[in-house]
Amino acid sequence: MTQAEQDGWAVVTVTGEMDLISSPAVRQKVHDAVAEGRRSVVLDLAGVRFCDSSGVGVLIGARRLMRSCAGRLRIVLPEGGTPGTTGGAHVNRVLAALGVRRLFEVFPDLEAATDDAARPLSA
Repeated sequence: MTQAEQDGWAVVTVTGEMDLISSPAVRQKVHDAVAEGRRSVVLDLAGVRFCDSSGVGVLIGARRLMRSCAGRLRIVLPEGGTPGTTGGAHVNRVLAALGVRRLFEVFPDLEAATDDAARPLSA
C-alpha cells in the first residue's frame, strides 16, 4: 500500500487483499490523510483482487469520515480489472452484491479520479 499526491488529491493505492489483516492499515492511511488536512482522497483499488466484509467496512467508514469533514472520496475500480489481472473486478462485484456501490464515486482509472471535471461511472 502506498500514499502519494496527484493533482491535489491524496491517493492511497491498495493492492492484493482488503481483509481483516490489511484493512486496518487502509483505514489508518485515510485517517492520516484527513489528520494532515487533506479533504480530497482517492482510494485506488485497481490492484485489489479480494475484499471481505472488513474491507467493505473500511470503504464505508472512509466515506463517512470524508463526508463528516466536508471532504471528497473517490474510488478507482476498473470495470474489467487491470490488464492481466482480476484486480478491481472482485471489489466491484462485492460492492454491487451488497447494494453499496452506488454510495461511492467510482472511476475507471487514477487519471479520471483526480480530474475534477470527470464524471464517475454509473452504479
